This record gives sequence, C-alpha cells and structure tokens, in this order.
Amino acid sequence: MTNHSHIITHHPPPETDTQIQTRWETYRLLISTNAIKTSKYNFFTFLPLNLFEQFQRIANAYFLVLLVLQVIPQISSLSWFTTVVPLILVLTVTAAKDATDDINRHRSDNQVNNRKVQVLIDRKLRSERWMDVQVGDIIKLENNQFVTADLLLLSSSEPLNLVYIETAELDGETNLKVRQALPVTGELGDDIENLANFNGEVRCEPPNNRLDRFTGTLSYGAQKYPLDNEKILLRGCTLRNTGWCFGLVLFAGQETKLMQNCGKSTFKRTSVDRLMNVLVLCIFGFLVFMCTILAVGNYIWEINKGSNFTVFLPRENDNSAGFSAFLTFWSYIIILNTVVPISLYVSVEIIRLGNSFYIDWDRKMYYSRSDTPAEARTTTLNEELGQIKYIFSDKTGTLTQNIMIFNKCSINGKSYGLPDVRGSLLQQKDAVDFSFNPLADPRFVFYDHSLVEAVKLENPEVHAFFRLLALCHTVMAEEKKGELLYQAQSPDEGALVTAARNFGFVFRSRTPDSISIVEMGKQQSYQLLAILDFNNVRKRMSVIVRSPEGKLCLYCKGADTIVYERLHQSCSKMMDVTTEHLNEFAGEGLRTLALAYRELDEDYFIQWKQRHHEASISLEDKDGKLDELYEEIEKDLLLLGATAIEDKLQDGVPHTIEQLSRADIKIWVLTGDKQETAENIGYSCNLLREEMNEVFIISGNSSEDVREELRLEEVLKSNSGASPEETSESVKLVKDEAVSGEYGLVINGHSLAFALERSMELDFLRTACLCKSVICCRVTPLQKAQVVELVKKYKQVVTLAIGDGANDVSMIKAAHIGVGISGQEGMQAVLSSDYSFAQFRFLQRLLLVHGRWSYLRMCKFLRYFFYKNFTFTFVHFWFAFFCGFSAQTVYDEWFITLYNLMYTALPVLGMSLFDQDVNDVWSFQHPELYVPGQRNLYFSRKAFFKCAIHSCYSSLVLFFIPYAALSDTVRDDGSDVADYQSFALLTQTCLLFAVSIQLGLEMSYWTAVNTFFVLGSLVMYFAVTFTMYSNGMFLFLPSAFPFIGTARNSLNQPSVWLTILLTSILCVLPVVTYRFLLTQLCPTVNDKVQKNQSLCRLVGLEETRVGRRASRRSGYAFSHAQGYGDLVTSNRFLRRPAVSLASGFPPVGRTTTGFSPMGRSAGYSPTGRPQNSKVPDVEGTSLQMFRTIADPPL
Repeated sequence: MTNHSHIITHHPPPETDTQIQTRWETYRLLISTNAIKTSKYNFFTFLPLNLFEQFQRIANAYFLVLLVLQVIPQISSLSWFTTVVPLILVLTVTAAKDATDDINRHRSDNQVNNRKVQVLIDRKLRSERWMDVQVGDIIKLENNQFVTADLLLLSSSEPLNLVYIETAELDGETNLKVRQALPVTGELGDDIENLANFNGEVRCEPPNNRLDRFTGTLSYGAQKYPLDNEKILLRGCTLRNTGWCFGLVLFAGQETKLMQNCGKSTFKRTSVDRLMNVLVLCIFGFLVFMCTILAVGNYIWEINKGSNFTVFLPRENDNSAGFSAFLTFWSYIIILNTVVPISLYVSVEIIRLGNSFYIDWDRKMYYSRSDTPAEARTTTLNEELGQIKYIFSDKTGTLTQNIMIFNKCSINGKSYGLPDVRGSLLQQKDAVDFSFNPLADPRFVFYDHSLVEAVKLENPEVHAFFRLLALCHTVMAEEKKGELLYQAQSPDEGALVTAARNFGFVFRSRTPDSISIVEMGKQQSYQLLAILDFNNVRKRMSVIVRSPEGKLCLYCKGADTIVYERLHQSCSKMMDVTTEHLNEFAGEGLRTLALAYRELDEDYFIQWKQRHHEASISLEDKDGKLDELYEEIEKDLLLLGATAIEDKLQDGVPHTIEQLSRADIKIWVLTGDKQETAENIGYSCNLLREEMNEVFIISGNSSEDVREELRLEEVLKSNSGASPEETSESVKLVKDEAVSGEYGLVINGHSLAFALERSMELDFLRTACLCKSVICCRVTPLQKAQVVELVKKYKQVVTLAIGDGANDVSMIKAAHIGVGISGQEGMQAVLSSDYSFAQFRFLQRLLLVHGRWSYLRMCKFLRYFFYKNFTFTFVHFWFAFFCGFSAQTVYDEWFITLYNLMYTALPVLGMSLFDQDVNDVWSFQHPELYVPGQRNLYFSRKAFFKCAIHSCYSSLVLFFIPYAALSDTVRDDGSDVADYQSFALLTQTCLLFAVSIQLGLEMSYWTAVNTFFVLGSLVMYFAVTFTMYSNGMFLFLPSAFPFIGTARNSLNQPSVWLTILLTSILCVLPVVTYRFLLTQLCPTVNDKVQKNQSLCRLVGLEETRVGRRASRRSGYAFSHAQGYGDLVTSNRFLRRPAVSLASGFPPVGRTTTGFSPMGRSAGYSPTGRPQNSKVPDVEGTSLQMFRTIADPPL
C-alpha cells in the first residue's frame, strides 16, 4: 500500500470550504500540484497569442489593411514592399522582445519548480521536485529551507513543537516569527511510521490572499481542533533555527497565499501610448477627410477635363468618373499613409530599449554591498517614469533597514550619548571598549564613555536602568557555536536587551516562571510572576519579578506619555529634565521609551494575583477585567529614565523624499505596521514634519466616526478659501486644489476599510489629496491595491508603487509602474515589478534623471517625427491639385521608401537616445524640472495640433516656393528646367534640409554621434541620389530607376541651391522667432536652468541637512504583537537551555579584590534608595549640566 492524499468525495464539501485528507490508499489522485507558472506563452501558443496582442495596437492593424490595399493593382501607385518590410520588422522586433521576457519567466519558474524537498511516500522520505508535491502530502523541511507550500505544522525538532520562520519574502521583515504545532500532532515527532499512519481531515477556508489570517479545523482521532495562522507555514517563508519539521500540504502552487497575492499580470501601457492610440484614430479620420476631398476633386476634374484626354488615355472598361473617384480615394489612402508611418513604432521600441539599457548600465544605481545593479525589467514604460505624481511606498525593508540601534538614553536626569553627528565626525570618535565584559556583543557600538564608567562605578540608578532592560521583554536566548544569540520578536526589543547585555546585564535564559541574567559577572535568577503584555491601547509592557533577595518589583517600559500618567508625584522634577532629553532625542528622529519601576507589597500582590487568575479564566469581558487590574497595579511608578533607539533608515531616504517632494510628487506610505511605528518613520524620513500646520489622525471604529473625522477636508478648504464639493456618484475626476499650509494624514487599517467604501471613498480621496503626506498603517495587501486603484480611478495622474515583499505585489501590479526593492528582504516583489534596484534612494535618480530624460526624449521624438512626416505627406496633398488628382506622387518612389528608413531615421534616433536639456547634477539641484512631465506639457493634444499646423505651413513653403522657382526658370544654357523629375528632386531636397535644420533646433545636447548622424544622413542622401539617378542604374533596371541624369543636371544650377536656402530659411524662421520671444517674455523653468548651466561650471550637488524639532514618539514594540506575554508564561515559549558561557568579569568599579556590587548587601532595591526618595539637586540643574559634551563658553 502507498500513502496517498485526495479530496474527500463521499460527502461533498460546502462551496466555502476545502477538505483535505491523508490516508493509505492503493492509488494517488492527481489534484492541485505545486507547480507555479508566471509565463504567458508556450512553444505552440506564442505565435498566435503574440500576433493577436500586437494587432490589438491600432497602428499595426491599420498597416495590415494598408498592405492588403497595396496588392490591388487598380488602386496602388506604390510597391507592396514599402509596407510589408517595415511591418514585418516591427512584428519581429516586438515578438523577439516578448519571447526573451517570457523565456526569462520560464527559467525562473523552472528554477523554483525543480527545487527538492523530502516527501513521505510509501512509508519513506523521498526527494521530490517542488512541482510534484500535491495537496495532502506530508513533507519534511530542514533548517534554512524555503517552505514548499502552505503547510499545517505537524511536529518539529524544538521543545513544545515550536518553529521559527523568517517572512522576508512575504512582508519584508527579517525578524523571526514563532509558529507552534498542535500538541496532538506534535506527538508524532519524526517517527515515520506514526506520520505515515496519520489520518486527519482539515476543513479550512478556500484559497485567498490574506497573509495574516487562517481559519480551519482539524478532525483527528474523533476530535476537532481549531486551526489559526499560528499553526500554518506559508510558502515563501524560510525555516530558521529549527532542526526539522513536518507539515501537511494544505494549498499548493497557484492556490498558496503567496501566489494569490501575486495576482494576474496586466499589460501596462504608458500615457503616451494611450494618447498615441487616440491620435492615430484622429489622424486616420483626417486621412479619410483629405482623401475624400481629393476623390471629390478627381470626380470634378474627370467630368470637366478628363474627357479631353480619353482620346489618347482611354478609361479601362469605360469606367465612369464616379468609379475613378472611388479608386482615387483608395489610391490616396495608400499614398498619404505616411502620416502614420510604421517606422514610428520601430523607432519607439528602439528608443525605449536604449533608455532601458541606460538604467541597467547606471553605476550610480549599483549597490556594491549586495552586488545588485538596477534593472529595467520592462522596456515599455520608460517615459512614464518622467510623469509620476503619486508614489505609494511600503515601509519595512523599503524605507528602513529594519535594524534598531541603541543610540542614547537618559538615566536619573542625565543624558548619555553623543550629540547628533554624522558620518566622518562620528567615525572619528572612539567607541566604548566593552572588553571588561566577556559576554558583550562585539557588533554593539556606543560612543559615550561616561555611561560605561557609571556602570563600572556601580551607579545604582544606572544599574537599575539596565536591569529593567534585561528583565522586561519577551526575548529568547540561545547559544550557537559558543555565541550567545537573541531571538527577538521585534528588532527594538533585541536592541534594548543587547544594550543591557553590553553594559553588564546579560540576559541568559528564561523559563515560563523565571529569568536568568548575569549582573556584572554574577549569575542571578529572578522569579517571573506575571507579564502585563503589550497591546495597541496600553502602549506599554510590564513584568513582575521576585529578586534573589526576595523583593517584589514591577518593571514597566512604554510610550513616555503613557508612563508619565502613572508616575508618582514625587517624580515631577525629574520628569521635567527627562522631558527635555526626550524632546532632544525626538528632534533627532529617535524612537523614545520611558522606563519606570515600583516595589510591591507582598500581601497586596498575593491578593492581586488571585484576582488576576480569576480574570484570566473569566468567560465574559476577560480583556476588560485584565486591563482594570493592569491599571490598578501600574501606578505610583518611579521614573528611571528613557531610551532612544534609531530605526536605521536606508541611506539617503530623507533626502530622497525631500527631493521628490520638491518635484511635486506626493508620497503615500502604505504599511502593515502599527500607527506609532508608521508615525515614527514618517518623522524620521521627512514625510511628517513639525513645521506642518497639523497632522490629522483618522482612527474611527465605525463608519460614522470615520466620516466625521474625514470632514477635516472642509476645515482645510475653509483655510484656503475654497468651497467644499458635494460627494456625487457621477464624479469622474477629483481635481487638485491648493491649500494654505501643509498638512499630514495618518489613517489606520480598520478606519481605511470604512473610508474605501463606495459612499465614502471620494471624501477620503479629497481629504488625502489636500494633505502633503499620507500614511496608511495596519493595511492589508488588498487594501494597498485598493488605495492605488482609488487614486488611479479619480485622478488623471501616473502612479508608482514601490515595495520589497509579497504583501506589496498587489500594489505593485495595480500601479502604473511597479518598483521592487531587491536584496536580503526577498525577491517576490522584484519578480512582479517593472524596475528593480537595491536601495530606496535610487528612486530619485530613476525618476528625476532617467525618467525625465526618457519622457523628454520621447516627446521630442514624437513632435519631430509627426512634424517631418506630416510635412512630407502634406506636400502630396498640395501637389494633387496640380496633377489632376491622379494619385501621382510628388517624390521619387525610392525617396518615399528611404525617407523614414535611411534619410531621417538615424538623426532622430540620435536625438532620442542622447539628448538632455540639463545634466544629472542640475536635474538634482532643480527637481522642479520634473513638473512639466506631470502636466503633460511636452506632448499632448495641444502640442500635437501645434505640430500639425507647423507642418502645414512648412509643406506650403516646400511645395509652392520650388514650384514658383521652377515655373519660369531656365538653365545656364537656356534650356528649360521645369520638368516633373527636376521638381521632384528639388522638392525632396528642400524637404530633407528643412527637417534636418528643424532637428538641430530641437536638440539641446550635441554629441559627436548626433553630429555624425545628421551630417552623415545628408551625405548619404546625396550619395544614394547620385547613384540611383546614374546611367548605370538606369541601364541595369530602367523601370525601377527612371530619373536618369536628374541629379547632376539639376543640382549644378545656382538657382536650385538658392531655392533650397530660401525654403529652409522660411521653414525655420517662424520657429526661431517664436522660441526667442517665448524665452525672453515667458521663460520656463527649463529655459532658466539651461541658461544657468551654460553660464556656470558644473558643480556637485551639496546635501544640506536642516535641523528640526520633532514631537516625542514612542518606538516601543516595533513590529511587536500582542499576546507574547501569554506565550512566554504558558510554557510554550521554551527552547533548550543554553550552555553556560564563562562569565568571569575582571574587577571593575571601586573593588580591587573581586566583584562586590554596592547596594545589595542590605537587601534588594532597584535603585538602592528609599522608595519615595527624590532625585537630589534636580531643581538646581539644567539640561546643559548633564551634557556629555559641554557647550563652549560664550
């Protein structure tokens, strides 16, 4: 018999449930496999699907129809190859690019699908590929392995069946999280026989994208057990610090939460693409209009004058004038098709590809630490990077490194830690030498020597401060290879415990009822009596412990505003001093915590403990009763001091956000972290500033509350003098409005759920758009995407989403442009992104330099391309009135074929790949240069029609000046010059010179390549013309080269060159005049900066940091979750005891013969003072007296 799994079929499951069962069977039912697929094509579907997608582009379909018309001899005056060659070239280039992208997706899929994992089959563990794993399989994972699928944890190698996972691939957080198996399945252990005999049924929710939620039940052994997210291992997690574990596959492949969050890839088009589609339709309509006029002209001409020619030019089959007009209409459709040449799309693809290479090759966006270059994962969105108005950013791993550093502290009214210094100044300071402590973490760095001296001198307040940090936490300790390691549920807790460790108070181990620490070399064990756990309302955490001397004490740490409310009145003087320190810390962007303690009476605690036990087992209002007890005991606290932790932002984040704000880009942070954490980061990275008029907090718990809080929009509009708009279901667009002052908005997840309701979404959007910065905290991946979609729906703007985890994928795919942060946080976001790099600071270069240049180049290209082709085509239109509307072309057929492919292709490509109005340094110095792109000022319908009018004028000059110049002109020898071939040559030569000069006026940045392309194209034109109009080519193929001798007979006449000069001057004179007057009378930002750049030598961008004073912000429980106190005390958070390290401290402090801490012999007291004693001499001190570095005398 073999071990198989299958969906239960003898009692069909409800539609809302999924049922999985493992049992011994004689067959294996193939159900949901674990293979993933992110590719779009396979070998057989590539060609039809790709062609179908390409012909959805209007222009491609148009040229296909044109090709069909050209093969009809009655209406075609041009050869079929003039259309089919460019069309095939466009389709081939695009298909090759799409194939390359999809091949890379196939390789990525194969790499993942072919990973190996051990699966329990036939009572044996076999190595299988990930793609062969099925729902219901039992698999074994080992340390540092990726989780193969969504699993129900059955058992593990750790005590009490705990496992530790890293979820960086899912949410970007690198701190470890704990999962625990059910006791009933934990008994299976690693016994293969027991696991093979496991027969359980899981009834759970259907596949969904909720990473933080799971509901289900396990039926096993006639019992049902509830399942939640704490018992599930999700695909994409990594097993850490766990020898092995077994799990039952619940969801596999595309049904896993990781893949559910990926969503479906959508084809993204730029706003320029969308405008181009509209313009192509308009151009096609105008083409039909022109052809109709010419067809009517042909009809009238045939009736009035055509009969005069029927004697020697008889009509075929006696066709009537009406039929002749019908054929003429289609003939002119073919001749005038150059208003939308297919070479336009070839050029666009080449330009986008070239600008994508610039991003890939940019060394200034290369991150050497992780060997990660920037990557343009798509080539179709480059110009959109120059039009971004809204950026939606994740926080953890995107703005921050998720690394906490103990930076400063205030103890008993004295501030420790160096003033806020940067970079090299800090490196010049000598770090504290912790060699006196053999258990110190060598990675911990602190620069204030006075604090370690206070520790060595056994300052009782300093000792009590670090003792609190060593005891009041939920951290776990373990030893690996002789090194003591901490597993902290949140990075800030790890930073605080590590700080206490280095200053001589080393947390070593814990049990559910004790905490062991080493105090200045002496092993101490404290009895853990209670943990008063953290939650979002309490904003603090307390522990009650009994010291080795038998004293009871409560230690508390939390938000300073919360702790201050619970202090004894005797602390008022020290509160004032500590408040000054807190304000100073917060002004430097540090996260602050207040620390306090209270000694407890034994009899009171026994009575309180009894009531606490009764409340904890209460079935009604358990949380409320516990909160009352916590409030009762957490009072009359004595203040010890405050900590200041730096949440290490990625390098350059504040400056990047400041630069993007100056570019009028609005940044919204969408994070799953808590409100306090989100606010802290907001202040640290300059999203929120003290200079703002107000920061509004939306935290309503009902629809009515949220609606009321959102009415602040009326307040903002009243301040600006604007009248608030009424919410209307018919609103199609929310316009930007000016507000006097700067405001910020912070909204949490449950309030956002109400705000995104249809009846309230417009109120929320209007209010948010009136604010300078918006922070949405505690949001789900779905809400992130909903916020992006809301802005896209009601704002005509381009959006960008940037993130690093799987919880950002839906947001990245919803935005117009998605950017993935690559590095240690995981690659899921990168795989779904359009662009990727390693650091958030590279975003400013991507947008302000590459994005703006790409947009500017594309707009210049389109304006010029339409100009040169409209001018080329309109000359045909005017010529029709002089050739009897006969569909005769005004140019040589070879010139028509080579005009876009050879004579004008390279110059315009050179401009589109190398042109730049200002260099990258000036782009950073003047971020306001980015604004025209947001407003579509460089290419829009208005700019297009200006281009069309300019082309119309140029075509009139290019046709009538040569026409008039040749009408009564003779050669030097007296012979006539005015023949069709000479006129065609003169007209096309004038055209080429005119468009080349216009290109020179468009270019702002001349390079050797550009110069070579422009001059080389003119030389190429004359070389090809003289060759094709030579006697030899005519003799070789007379029908293809009829213009024999025209070039040498016409271009040797001075009147011809005078005509070329005159037409060129008349074509560009209005442009030069208009631009001169515009620059002098109404200069744009670009004009001013370009003028400054031409006058000044290039200088480096100087980064200036403006000091600011920020409000105090608690950094407690960064990523900290409620409930860990219960886990610690429930005998479920237990690891194997760490092997004792040698803890022999050298003699320090006042002692000379050995370690003898002061303040301990007479009994235990956290400070060595009477409980209600006041800090001496605080009244007579000021903040300056406690400075580590004194201010210089005046």
